[in-house]
Amino acid sequence: MTRSGTTTPLRLPPVAPEVFASAVESLTTRLRGRLDAAVEALAATPVTTEGGTFGVRCGEDALVTLTPDPSGAVTDTEQAHCTCLLAPRCLHRAAVLGACPVAVTEPARPVVIAPSVLSGPGAAVQPTGAGPSAEPDRSAEPDRSSQPDRIAEPDQPADGVRPAQQVSPAERDRPTEPNRPAAPGAEPTRPPADAPTGPSTAQIRAAVGVWTAAAAVLSAGTAGTGAVLQAELLRAAHTARLTGLHRAEAAALSVVRCLRTARDPYSPGRLAELVAALRELLLVAHLLKAGDPEPALIGALRRNHRPDGSLRLYGVCREPVIGPDDLGGVVTHLLDDDGRWYTLRDVQPGGPARAGRAGTALVAIRSFLSDHFRVSRGGLIISGATVSPEGRLLAERGVRATFAAGRPWTESAPATVFARPLAESAAVRFPAALVGDPGGAGDHEGTGDPESAGYARPLIGCDVEITATDGEDLLVRELPCGGDAFADGRPHPGAPFRLTPAHSHPALAHTANFRQLGARPGLRIRVLGRLDPDRVTTLRALAVGPVPGTEATLCLPDDWQGRADLGYDLLLSDHFPPDIAAPSPPTTSYAVGDSPLWRVRRLVELAVTGGRRIAAESTRGNDHDGHAAVLRRSGLVTGADLITALGAVAGRRSLDVFGRHSGADPDQYATQWLAMAVYLAAAEANLRHGTWPGHEHTEPTAPPAPAQTPPPPPAIHDP
Repeated sequence: MTRSGTTTPLRLPPVAPEVFASAVESLTTRLRGRLDAAVEALAATPVTTEGGTFGVRCGEDALVTLTPDPSGAVTDTEQAHCTCLLAPRCLHRAAVLGACPVAVTEPARPVVIAPSVLSGPGAAVQPTGAGPSAEPDRSAEPDRSSQPDRIAEPDQPADGVRPAQQVSPAERDRPTEPNRPAAPGAEPTRPPADAPTGPSTAQIRAAVGVWTAAAAVLSAGTAGTGAVLQAELLRAAHTARLTGLHRAEAAALSVVRCLRTARDPYSPGRLAELVAALRELLLVAHLLKAGDPEPALIGALRRNHRPDGSLRLYGVCREPVIGPDDLGGVVTHLLDDDGRWYTLRDVQPGGPARAGRAGTALVAIRSFLSDHFRVSRGGLIISGATVSPEGRLLAERGVRATFAAGRPWTESAPATVFARPLAESAAVRFPAALVGDPGGAGDHEGTGDPESAGYARPLIGCDVEITATDGEDLLVRELPCGGDAFADGRPHPGAPFRLTPAHSHPALAHTANFRQLGARPGLRIRVLGRLDPDRVTTLRALAVGPVPGTEATLCLPDDWQGRADLGYDLLLSDHFPPDIAAPSPPTTSYAVGDSPLWRVRRLVELAVTGGRRIAAESTRGNDHDGHAAVLRRSGLVTGADLITALGAVAGRRSLDVFGRHSGADPDQYATQWLAMAVYLAAAEANLRHGTWPGHEHTEPTAPPAPAQTPPPPPAIHDP
């Protein structure tokens, strides 16, 4: 936070989507054409702060002031003022609001919809729990933030209550049995609460608006999606929020954030994230406007919750965080006795330098004060805990925390993390379903468990044997699970896979630690990390520890509690055994890029960045025909047909009655691109499933020959 009266680089408060959309809608056509240039010109403009008010000088006679509410966000049009003569319909005000990050709005209350807009004659709609007991808790309203991880993600509600729009009129006014009078004061008979119902007419209308705005963004591409198209998408997201389409709103806000990051020349490109967000938005909107009754498409309100009783948490590891917008910090992962994960997050502006210092920084939970190293090696007892939907421990009023003894990875709850084979964990993290499956797109935490809403995403643990190095990566083999793995001597490792550093920045210790580990083939270590979604059979390691029952493993200090955080703890030569037996040579591991699917992904990403015109140009010529032929020879006939159909639709132009080009149909192009994007996601998920083989427990009849040719990559077929 800056001091009062100081001038800082451009760091403005977040703005609610409807505020920026209203400002753009009030502009004339001439001013809308100048909006993108005005937003880019503000990148070098200083921002003054005084008494909680932000000021941006846009000229000699134009000073734009933003006055956020107590939550820190601009949520009303009256909180943004300009001193020019055209205000509030001026370019200065809209440009400053466009330069602000998008705020995460608080969940909208159910809207009373008129009976005339509902399907069915005389149907009346009332919000669920419209009585006094349905009044929201004002003491625990969610915080507004500009960070993407504060988005209200779609999931099943923690309390099992569905939004009012998911209840059909027949459920509310179900007639009693014929020839049987209803008892006085008796409630009408209702079907089960989990009966699937379709979206209402208002929700379908909102989904059509979201689809139209998203299709326009896809046709224009990243380079052509300026502030005007972003405002239209934000307006559609606001309408979706008012009708209760929480998943569509979250996806639309994610697309806008990714677009702004992609258009910023000073931010690293995240094209894969933009493609996934746009696919999610178009898929949800397409199914909703078709009246799909899947409840996961609606989404649910996700609020902070308070677990019953006290929480007994065990520290597991620390994870450095280097994010966009020069963010840096640390996340400490904790585990309770039931195997549920929680996090203590400390991420603020400061970049990689702050991420390197945050590992030993102080952490405060109300009156409790400690540091991240001590918490990660010890534990916490928290009474009155408040947990965010993402599993973060919040320092709300009434929370009390005390320090408790920790546990090594071989005892109590942490030991259960390493009891699951890696192939099973990969099957949960890479589901093939995109809609309607708690482990698919509806579960953005990736837990695969509908009851795990409100907890952090679990980390994956396994025991491995290092076999070789490949650049900065380590080639390892999974060791069998169980305490008697080394009872009969040297175990038989499973199929090889790859360990890669979570970060390669020199301010962190990942690269140095991987260099020490790679110099000792045959070493057996216990690894904790995350599966890499972009690389098959790849695990991003966060922490390591010794494998119980063997001498060819790490020898760590006692105060480290049997683990080393690869981003902070530096491994030395004293931490390794003196003599390690050489392992058998590894075989080749294949990645997604080795399969012909990269030809489909190339066209999907090119259509997002360049728009419809570039997609049409890229599918003309012999090069495109060669890609389709390779896909057909590989058995991916559907993929070949889809890239051919997308090129045909992208280059198609309709004619009016006078024979003139009347423009292209964005709906047909968006539908064709969506079909190819969904196919690509399902095919890559199928490939990931096939490349994580289960561990073979049978003893090999003969050792593998070192000179043997590598096996062919796994066969890929149309999902």
